[in-house]
Amino acid sequence: MPGRPAPSRRTVLRGAALTPAAGLGLAACSGGGSGASATPTAPVELGAESELAKGSAKLYRDQNVVVSRAANGTLKAYSTICTHAQCPINKLDGTTLVCPCHGSQFDATTGKVLRAPATEPLRELKVTAENGKIVAGPAA
Repeated sequence: MPGRPAPSRRTVLRGAALTPAAGLGLAACSGGGSGASATPTAPVELGAESELAKGSAKLYRDQNVVVSRAANGTLKAYSTICTHAQCPINKLDGTTLVCPCHGSQFDATTGKVLRAPATEPLRELKVTAENGKIVAGPAA
């Protein structure tokens, strides 16, 4: 191209060095890449009802579900796919869910956002206790 100087060797090498880093940044912002279903597509048995004390929550990583039990014994379940970038949430600290991708936090008892960047609450799932087992998902 006339009138435009050729890039220096340093500019070319710097660009080549930054390209893989940019790719890693984009991968970190992707939907997690685990290939896991966002939420159960059919009712799924999660575990024994007796494992969940009143006022606590339990994270079922393999099913992308969190279940909490209120002080009155009522069960609530939510998808643990972050509403910000669709990353599977893999940490529960008490009743606070922490997303590993960007640090969003959610209340496991209400699904509400406690810390941005997420702005939308977690999706609530149907949950029941059947024969001493917790079952969550569509038509649970």
